[in-house]
Amino acid sequence: MSVVCTGSIAYDYILSFKGHFKDHILADKAHILNLSFLVDDLRKHRGGVAGNYAYNLTLLGYSAAVLATAGADATEYRDWLVARGVDCHGLRLLEGEITATGFTTTDLDDNQLTGYYGGAMGRAAILGLDDAPPGAEAVIVGPNDPAAMMRLVKECREKGLPFVFDPAHQLPRLSAEDVTEGTRGAWILIGNDYELELIMQRTGRTMDGLMELAEIVVTTLGREGSRIATKAGVVDIPPAPARRESDPTGAGDAYRAGLVAGLLRGLELDHAGRVASLAATYAVEQVGTVEHSYTFAEFSERHQAAFGVALDDAFWGPAR
Repeated sequence: MSVVCTGSIAYDYILSFKGHFKDHILADKAHILNLSFLVDDLRKHRGGVAGNYAYNLTLLGYSAAVLATAGADATEYRDWLVARGVDCHGLRLLEGEITATGFTTTDLDDNQLTGYYGGAMGRAAILGLDDAPPGAEAVIVGPNDPAAMMRLVKECREKGLPFVFDPAHQLPRLSAEDVTEGTRGAWILIGNDYELELIMQRTGRTMDGLMELAEIVVTTLGREGSRIATKAGVVDIPPAPARRESDPTGAGDAYRAGLVAGLLRGLELDHAGRVASLAATYAVEQVGTVEHSYTFAEFSERHQAAFGVALDDAFWGPAR
């Protein structure tokens, strides 16, 4: 049994500009904006939500499989995932396509300019759940080509598979009908507070109204922790203190992996939420979305230190 992780497989290029964007933008010339920056540092990282979910699940000892499209240039990334225990039989490398790629330039004020090319992700709708390895226990429907997201939601409902609907940065490309359909029957609907507000606007529903469609609604709140709502009530999850804050990118994907692993292993909502919180903090402490690592023992010890309670033994269960 495994969690099928869908969404993008991507490469992220992180560029550092040792200056201030504002010093190079003339307000009265904004209509003819033409800027170039000599950057001081460039790093290439593996990323994309499907890879991020899967990597974090395997760190937590849970079986994960990727169902996604990437370019022929992702052979190295695929091999890297396989070496870490991720099932990549559902990762389709497409000849003539480039793997989804993001370019982010950050200045000294932590302002960012980002360009994102979807590449092979734009053909993700060619894959359905029958292309994933057998034995799926749940599916994470992450931000992806909208047609692919809607296909997967429909197939999850038809097959009776629990699914997480995580529209995230694809919300601007999803119609109100898509968002409602993605939420309908979801095991978990998740987003940050801004995204949940957009979802409520798009669906015309309040938080209570969303819980008529989804079993669990999760709002991530950054440094403030998270909130997990069900028909039975709301559970507030505290953040796990970070030893350092290097880069928040990927923290949300780590949170989702931790929450799914905890719930599938039978933890109560508050316990699963703490696992998710700590998994996210590990990601924050490194630059890059899959650069962090830990052993089971290290994670358990830090859980005790962060929350003052031991991690339930059931978490390191049969999938260990």
